[in-house]
Amino acid sequence: MTNYTVLLKNYDLKVTPQRVAIVEELYLNGHMNIDDLYHKLLAKFPSISLATIYKNINAMVEKVFLSEVKVPNAKSVFELVKEEHAHLVCSECGNIEDVSLDISSVLTEVTSKSQFKIDSTNLVLSGLCCNCNK
Repeated sequence: MTNYTVLLKNYDLKVTPQRVAIVEELYLNGHMNIDDLYHKLLAKFPSISLATIYKNINAMVEKVFLSEVKVPNAKSVFELVKEEHAHLVCSECGNIEDVSLDISSVLTEVTSKSQFKIDSTNLVLSGLCCNCNK
């Protein structure tokens, strides 16, 4: 079992029951948008507000504990920060999968072809997952 309290402390984040619950849901479910998180957390914290979730998510993104994945034509989802990877998004069912990918070669090529200084990446590839492709 993962100790979410230690994880939060490692990122200099105050440990609250709501934050622990957010981290637990993201650990169990991978990628979640704020509305889905809100509905999951309502069962544990009936008086929790969307504002509380937004405030906590923003604090965790600011500390680079969570990352925001901007999915085309959908709400952003959030995930725990992990090694460099890309996201595969099914345009039919909306499922999101991670795929390990060394993005450094793409960054090198972009840098050599432009004067653009890249400070972050969020690679999202859309298509059909294996279930929807059948």
